[in-house]
Amino acid sequence: MPDARPSPEELLQRVEAEERQAKRGRLKIFLGYASRVGKSFRMLDEGRRRKQRGQDVAIGSIQSKVGPDVQGLAGTLEIIPSLKARMDGKDDEVLDVVAILKRHPQVCLVDELAHDNPPGSRNPKRWQDIQELLDNGITVVTAVNLQHIAEQQDAVERITAKRAQQTVPEAFIRSADEIVIVDVPPHDLRQLEPVSAEQTRRLSELRELALLLTAEVVDAQLRQCLDREGVEVFLGSRERILVCITPRSHAQRMLESGRRNADRFHCGFLAATVRQPGLSQADAELLESNLALAREMGAQVHVLDATDSVGAILEFAREQGITQLFVGHSLTSRWRELLFGNPLDRLIEASDAMDVRIFPHPASP
Repeated sequence: MPDARPSPEELLQRVEAEERQAKRGRLKIFLGYASRVGKSFRMLDEGRRRKQRGQDVAIGSIQSKVGPDVQGLAGTLEIIPSLKARMDGKDDEVLDVVAILKRHPQVCLVDELAHDNPPGSRNPKRWQDIQELLDNGITVVTAVNLQHIAEQQDAVERITAKRAQQTVPEAFIRSADEIVIVDVPPHDLRQLEPVSAEQTRRLSELRELALLLTAEVVDAQLRQCLDREGVEVFLGSRERILVCITPRSHAQRMLESGRRNADRFHCGFLAATVRQPGLSQADAELLESNLALAREMGAQVHVLDATDSVGAILEFAREQGITQLFVGHSLTSRWRELLFGNPLDRLIEASDAMDVRIFPHPASP
């Protein structure tokens, strides 16, 4: 057997890396998938709890417009005044890095991670200000929304048709020692501010993106920890995702979600449909378009021949070792004619250990 022990050079590199890490402050990020989920409150509440435990905590930056609950928390903590500046003809506030380094609290709370600093500032970006604090041994707790992460902007724009102007690189997010998603279900946000069903759908998709990113960061941290200990593992190797396609299914949304999950778990990605005789020309074209989209997105596409659509899907899923099953919840009248009772209930009841994710799509006319 080859000698698996690290060389002296590798040991020295490990020791030096550990020493640098020991001197560096820790970074904790509260990640939100949309506005109003409560990132600033969670950040300040974290500071309050740390102060109660005896840590030296100060606020380096807080949003100017916050609710009374956030104002109440901010009033319990020391605030290091920001520098006043003008940017694009508007008043702006810049993190006073020099004052924070001089004060040198154990923990500094910094809101609006993706903020751009005015020209002439010490650093162009606030995340670079934070990096400087970390390098000088100050722990930073900060907050950011998903749409402000540069590499997530294309996906967010496809969902919201909007693009944020100020961003932070995803590499900085992934460098965090701890990341916490502020996970408020979309229906709870509807209670704060009424939104349409379409807006609720968009919030759900943004929430999924944020959950996946958070899981990836946690997995990467785990891999790094195991690598340091010389432990080899294969994460996510048992997951397999199957998207069930029909002519009327909201195929693009289902496939995009399946693709994101497959990328996150590094696992198998399949799509299947049950051949239905007598389809109208319009439905046949819709089905072929959906299957073509599945192939384009990298799914293994399977067309099943059966009179029992639910039974065929379940049998195929078991044969393929599927763990996540994506289906639409408004089934066509033809499915209802082929099956006795509610086919979706039957699918869920017989799915055994599979996770069934239900996506709404238009019912047949």
